[in-house]
Amino acid sequence: MTTLSHRVLNRALLDRQFLLRRTDHTPLEVIERLVAVQAQEPNWAHVGLWSRIHDFTHAQLTALLEDRRVVRSGLLRSTQHLAAADDFRRLRPVLQPVLDRTAGTPHFTRNNAGLDLAAEGLDLLAGRTLSRKELARRLAERHPGRDGRILAGEVELRLPLVHGAATGAWGSWGNRSAVSVTPAEAWLGQPMATAGSAKELIRRYLAAFGPAGVKDVQAWSGLTRLAEVVAEMRPELRCHTGPGGEELFDLADAELPDPETPAPVRLLPAFDNALLGHADRTRIISDEDRRRVMPGQARVLPTFLVDGRVHGTWSLDGATLRLNPFRPVSPTDWAALEQEADRLLNFVRG
Repeated sequence: MTTLSHRVLNRALLDRQFLLRRTDHTPLEVIERLVAVQAQEPNWAHVGLWSRIHDFTHAQLTALLEDRRVVRSGLLRSTQHLAAADDFRRLRPVLQPVLDRTAGTPHFTRNNAGLDLAAEGLDLLAGRTLSRKELARRLAERHPGRDGRILAGEVELRLPLVHGAATGAWGSWGNRSAVSVTPAEAWLGQPMATAGSAKELIRRYLAAFGPAGVKDVQAWSGLTRLAEVVAEMRPELRCHTGPGGEELFDLADAELPDPETPAPVRLLPAFDNALLGHADRTRIISDEDRRRVMPGQARVLPTFLVDGRVHGTWSLDGATLRLNPFRPVSPTDWAALEQEADRLLNFVRG
């Protein structure tokens, strides 16, 4: 087995994430390659696609959502993602145990005793779209004394519901109460897959994040006990040894770029896929910087890359984009960062 350095893994990740060079692929093709794009706050997903695609515009993603070719819903790790419609139909059933596990935590169970919220959700949403607020109100009316918002949150976890197109549009930042939900099968006009394939999910993951280990794909997806699945797939995979001696897997035909390939500066949004795709994230961020970028379980700050690695964070303050480096930046890299920041500001204003 080939031993891979952190730099090889870094360049492989950047290449597969379209961060070594922007791509001319369509936004739909990029979303499909990435499997799903983190979208807790919809604006961040737009920035993530901008950082990867030549001449990406807000209108391109809006059109995909309005045409129902891309949907926003709970998916990986029970968090909100954008996914191609066909991928959602096939992969949501694979990931349902993750969402069910979340629905089984005390936050939900102390409020749902004796209820079948999947059945109630289907009844309330039959033939209609409801806002989260309205769904919560109707559930609270049915069950006085219980928190309707928590009940509605569990319905979203238990059922494959998708959000209305406006939810993923640029400018819908933080307006969670206005999110509308409807059953995916009604929205897409096609049934969900009856049985998903964990092997397909692993192949798709490796195409976007490999080479990687079992713990990495589990951290990315939220699924557990994937070692047996990967063991069954071993004949079709290429095996490597990681920098710490760990076993890493990749698609048999996957190519690894030259580790000396130059990596341009990049500004990444909060919760970017490239930072959340592995259990061991040292291929792109040091453990020390990870604590700065991810100060709490539910926070991942916007970052910028220098030579392919996280070098600091950035923030928007009105019409000003502020760069916060963790260590000195060369004049050449700083000039490149300022140019990239100016381009991002133009995109944000657009």
